Amino acid sequence: MVLLEFSMSPFGKGESLSPYVARSLDIIDQSGLPYQLTPMGTIIEGEWAEVMAVVAACFEAMSADCERISTQIKIDYRAGPGGRIKAKVAAVEDRLGRKLST
Repeated sequence: MVLLEFSMSPFGKGESLSPYVARSLDIIDQSGLPYQLTPMGTIIEGEWAEVMAVVAACFEAMSADCERISTQIKIDYRAGPGGRIKAKVAAVEDRLGRKLST
């Protein structure tokens, strides 16, 4: 199972990139994979081929009208079941004995 955190943004499209981010988030949401949107990127969880297919689809959508794209990807693979997006945060909260802002 893979946790993949990525951000993808075009160059030369002005200060507000929300239209391009929204386009990617639509693809991510429709993938059916668990995900968490953050202010600096998005985390998705699934098998290697599934998460990489989502990243590829986001790239294809953005490259349709963007000549230069910056992408950052961080991947954490761990054999075993899914559910780590929530489980990793819950483990830290349990250790602290309180809920954190997520």
